Amino acid sequence: MDSDSATDVSAHAATAQHQHQPDPEHQHQDLHKPRSPRHSASSSTATSSSPAQAHDTHDTHDTHDLEALDRTATSRSIAETLPWYRQVLFVAVICLAQLFTQAGLGQILSIIHIVGATWGLANSPDLSWLIAGYSLTVGTFILFSGRLGDIFGYKRMFLIGMAWFSLWSCICGLAVYSSHVLFVFSRVLQGIGPAIILPNGLAILGATYAPGRTKSLAFAAFGGTAPAGSIIGGTFSGLFALAWWPWTFWCFALVLAATVVLGYFVIPDIPTHRPPPRTLADILTRLDVLGALLGVTGLILFNFAWNQAPIAGWDAPYIGVTLALGVLLLAAYLVVEVRFAPEPLVPFAALSSDVAFVLAAVACGWGSFGIWIWYSWEFLLELRAASPLLACAWFSPVVVSGACAAAVVGFLLHIIGPPRVMAGALLAFTVGSVLMATCPIDQTYWAQTFVSFVVTPWGMDMSFPAATLILSNAVARQHQGIAASLVNTVVNYSIALALGVAGTVESRTNPGGAASDKALVLRGYRNAYYLGIGIAALGVCVCVWFIVHHAREERRRKKNENEGSATHAADGQGQEKA
Repeated sequence: MDSDSATDVSAHAATAQHQHQPDPEHQHQDLHKPRSPRHSASSSTATSSSPAQAHDTHDTHDTHDLEALDRTATSRSIAETLPWYRQVLFVAVICLAQLFTQAGLGQILSIIHIVGATWGLANSPDLSWLIAGYSLTVGTFILFSGRLGDIFGYKRMFLIGMAWFSLWSCICGLAVYSSHVLFVFSRVLQGIGPAIILPNGLAILGATYAPGRTKSLAFAAFGGTAPAGSIIGGTFSGLFALAWWPWTFWCFALVLAATVVLGYFVIPDIPTHRPPPRTLADILTRLDVLGALLGVTGLILFNFAWNQAPIAGWDAPYIGVTLALGVLLLAAYLVVEVRFAPEPLVPFAALSSDVAFVLAAVACGWGSFGIWIWYSWEFLLELRAASPLLACAWFSPVVVSGACAAAVVGFLLHIIGPPRVMAGALLAFTVGSVLMATCPIDQTYWAQTFVSFVVTPWGMDMSFPAATLILSNAVARQHQGIAASLVNTVVNYSIALALGVAGTVESRTNPGGAASDKALVLRGYRNAYYLGIGIAALGVCVCVWFIVHHAREERRRKKNENEGSATHAADGQGQEKA
């Protein structure tokens, strides 16, 4: 297929549809209200072309491009033009992006001590890098990956990201023949795969479905796969570890490769909103390379300092240097994005203070979750001496509870609105952490541990779709990739950062990381849990403020509308008397 001509058709179709999109500022005014598909669905009108142009299009474009043009040339959403079975397969493949991301996290949690023993790693701070390295790159590269999708196409980047994920999963297994340095390095690069597939998968959902109940259910299904992914990854890791742990990563790589093939056929083509760049200068400008370098490097250095400090100690000179450099680079990034970047990586002008508060709540909730899941696994494996498979069995209620939450949250979003759903999510994160922080070692599993594993998934599966839906409906169509990127960046980066801070808290309590004194180990775990409780409670306060603020804005808006209607009626009566 001729790439230039295909680009022209996609851009032409997307432009025709985008011209009739609702004003994003008008959309944002009603973020807290349930939205109906009929009211929110965008309409589009195809621009007519000459017979010669139509003939060229027919000769140079394949069936996929003609389907994309036909979809955007009608008033129907892309999803409405697909048969039901293809919609099911397409949504399932997109949901696999979330499942695989969490499986990549969970596959090491259950066997982390087995993997660490390969290279003689035993202390908790040393082992935490096997988790934090993965979450670090997932969180830091998502924003740039969203921009790549906005420019070069969401489907294309989704498939590339899945292939990258497969490649580095395979290399993670091969690291058994080398050192733990290669394994950590491979885990870091493995995380770039999810960083690509998550925002582009969500952007595909956002661009395919019109705002409404179906879109809410699709986003809820996407978020609902997270708990299942973590447990599925951990369970298969435990099974493969009975033979040899590298098979965990090699089999995972095969599944990812198969998903690339399936996704190529079932994911619809999403036209880009503008033609892709044709010169290197255009590519560099639209990718905001300077902003990306400053932002990504700053986030990595800042996070590295917090996760390495529990191992090297805060008195190590390079810890302070990397932390300071990270802060300076992030400050420079903000200046460049706001004042100098012609096409900023994050369009701050398109975002509002409400979006900032939503992201703050997400950061609090998922930072708390990162602490909860790491120390819950450690609690079961180390203090209760559970095998990997037994620990996975104990964690299995997370899957059922998460599925129930995903089934309910799509309706809750339309009944009570995203802000209240978000508040419920932060409350679930808080309660789950409190239960584990106060759990005795010798207590029966069916008491606090079981209840915590039932409650916490509701925080995951309510916060993610609520935040994603708010941002997806708040920004224009051409920024769908950025909206999805912001949520995923905050989710994954907050997990990695919170683990580093919690590691510092634990190391202060148990300086040597010794596992022989269970009372000391438990005290370190509990102090880390207390940090997670504080973070989640802060998120609850943010959500309460958010709800109160929106209630006041709604009352003010209705008051202004009533006053305007009364003034208009009075003017009309005066004109009649005259």
